[in-house]
Amino acid sequence: MHTSQSPKRSKMTPTARASLSLLGFGLALLAFLIAIDRPQWFVLRPASGTAAALAKASVKPVDTHETARVGAAAADIAP
Repeated sequence: MHTSQSPKRSKMTPTARASLSLLGFGLALLAFLIAIDRPQWFVLRPASGTAAALAKASVKPVDTHETARVGAAAADIAP
């Protein structure tokens, strides 16, 4: 029977478990703090070229004639 190592090992196990838990918590906190500083990581983007093309095709195009009229009207108002 190994009675001499059993008490020593039983004392070390909770200490090692606590140290690993603290290390894991610290790494998770570090990852969280880095992630909140980079919001561009969480922008949803199309996964393929086809998905990107479909997403772009679904957006209503800007009417350039309407934009030109607004710009011309703004130029008429400005002195």
